[in-house]
Amino acid sequence: MATQTGPERTVGQLVADATHDVQGIVRSEIALAKAEVSSGAKVMGKGAGLLGGAAFLGLLGLIFLFHTLAQVIAIWLPLWAGYLIVTLVLFLVAAVLGLMGKKALSKAKPVPKRAIAEAEQTIATLKP
Repeated sequence: MATQTGPERTVGQLVADATHDVQGIVRSEIALAKAEVSSGAKVMGKGAGLLGGAAFLGLLGLIFLFHTLAQVIAIWLPLWAGYLIVTLVLFLVAAVLGLMGKKALSKAKPVPKRAIAEAEQTIATLKP
């Protein structure tokens, strides 16, 4: 049998202590989550910056590639014709991609059916 050395605590005191302990645990968990998210956000920011730089350099590379193609075509045709052909091909590809994107967007039905069904089910469950 255990012996008690101090006065017995009331139920109210025990509940207050338990509430205080739970609040401390919750605050600690929130602080841990904040620390994890902030460190992850820093890494993601660095990665996003590097990807942005890579995308910019890739775009510059494409521009030089198109200039090169125009110069190669200019071996057989005047220089202006080489640039005109490259420009028309680029516009044609852009138009095809635009039409494909428009078609894909027209097919999309962004209605959250499952979320609506879950909400309706929750409301039906809560009603008496």
